[in-house]
Amino acid sequence: MKIGIDMGGSHIAIGVIKEANIIEKVEKSWLDTDKENMEKSIENYIIENILKLCKKYEITEVGIGAPGTAINGIMISSGKLEIKNYPIIEKLQEKIKLPIHIRNDAKCAALAEDRYGCLKEYKRSLFLTLGTGIGGAVIINHQLLDTGEKPGCEVGHMVIQKDGIPCHCGRKGCWQQYASMKTLKNNLAKQLGQGETIHGKDLWNILKNNNIGQENYESIEYIVNQFIENLSLGIANLINIFEPEIIVIGGSFIYFEEMLLPKLKTELLKPGVLYNETSDINIKPAILGNDAGIIGAVL
Repeated sequence: MKIGIDMGGSHIAIGVIKEANIIEKVEKSWLDTDKENMEKSIENYIIENILKLCKKYEITEVGIGAPGTAINGIMISSGKLEIKNYPIIEKLQEKIKLPIHIRNDAKCAALAEDRYGCLKEYKRSLFLTLGTGIGGAVIINHQLLDTGEKPGCEVGHMVIQKDGIPCHCGRKGCWQQYASMKTLKNNLAKQLGQGETIHGKDLWNILKNNNIGQENYESIEYIVNQFIENLSLGIANLINIFEPEIIVIGGSFIYFEEMLLPKLKTELLKPGVLYNETSDINIKPAILGNDAGIIGAVL
């Protein structure tokens, strides 16, 4: 058995994997107190839980999916975790005597969907993960697009608005500042008088059950439509470059699939949006959901 870790900008999940199935999982959301010393918070949580799981299961290796760029076991940059040049593998192996490897989190999720999910029947695939930011991967003939030493495909940092909203990467107008699920969730939560800590599932239940009040309908519709326009702008750019056979979207997007996916398809099929116009577009939610990152971390 193996342990997969999905480390995100807002939460971390650790799962024990047996034959592509998660047989036990622990997870937590990062608190403000965790962020005071993010590196130590990551180390403590991973070490504590892996040592516990190793007492229950025969673990052979550990895989980590982390945001940003990781090279030779070092998190060079980490997106919204805001840590740099962090030798995470070295730190963890002081207490965990197992092989440990690390890869970009979106690439991990994409590999899981390619091996076990809805990408496995296709030769040219585009995978997007929408959460705190936007991650991505291009898979050609069941192999990640080779970008050399650095993982590449940082699609969330494609600029869609010159001199736009500042991004933590130091640039302005990055796609993920306009089309991440965190952006949508925060805008919806604010309109509905909810706190930013509300879970995506809970927010979707409020919308699905029409518990939004008549005065909120137009504002909610405007927020969603703006989000779809921004999301489709980036996806259209990627389609024009790669012409994938299928696009799969993971992350917390899956909680809002019923509301967002039909609108996204409609927007992408409008005249003038795609360079090579089409009558249909193959775009689906990730089958493995938020577990894709955990499973893919050990592939």
